[in-house]
Amino acid sequence: MKIGVISDTHGHLDPRVFRLFEGVDHILHAGDIGYPSLILDLEGVAPVTAVLGNNDAGLDFQESEIVELGGRKIFLHHIVNPRSLGDTLGARLARIQPDIVVFGHTHKAFCETIGPTLFFNPGYSGKPRFKLERSVAVLNLDGEDITAEFFPLS
Repeated sequence: MKIGVISDTHGHLDPRVFRLFEGVDHILHAGDIGYPSLILDLEGVAPVTAVLGNNDAGLDFQESEIVELGGRKIFLHHIVNPRSLGDTLGARLARIQPDIVVFGHTHKAFCETIGPTLFFNPGYSGKPRFKLERSVAVLNLDGEDITAEFFPLS
């Protein structure tokens, strides 16, 4: 199973995303969406699960989602610090026991297994600004293997 992963679009969907996500089975948007129509555009490629970011006031999405894709439990939440989860989020993740935690917010790509869980941030994909590196990613779930491909949008 191939999962397109995007975050921090802030109302800008780079047209290259459609080509990069061609053939994915599902798309995860980890928040700071900008406009709900952006999710409708992504749904033209594959089903989408999206969560609110800290800049998404008034949008009709949840703060967190749990989805099972390719036999893996995935927790989707905008603000996560993998090295310091905090009591509330740490307890929630201990209870849920996800295989993968997908997050955004930092505007930096991240892919690291901590304990039994893969923590994954596709990076920032909004409009070019502040010389930030822009990227999206695809997670490939193949049996026991999880591999990640990052695609720059520069």
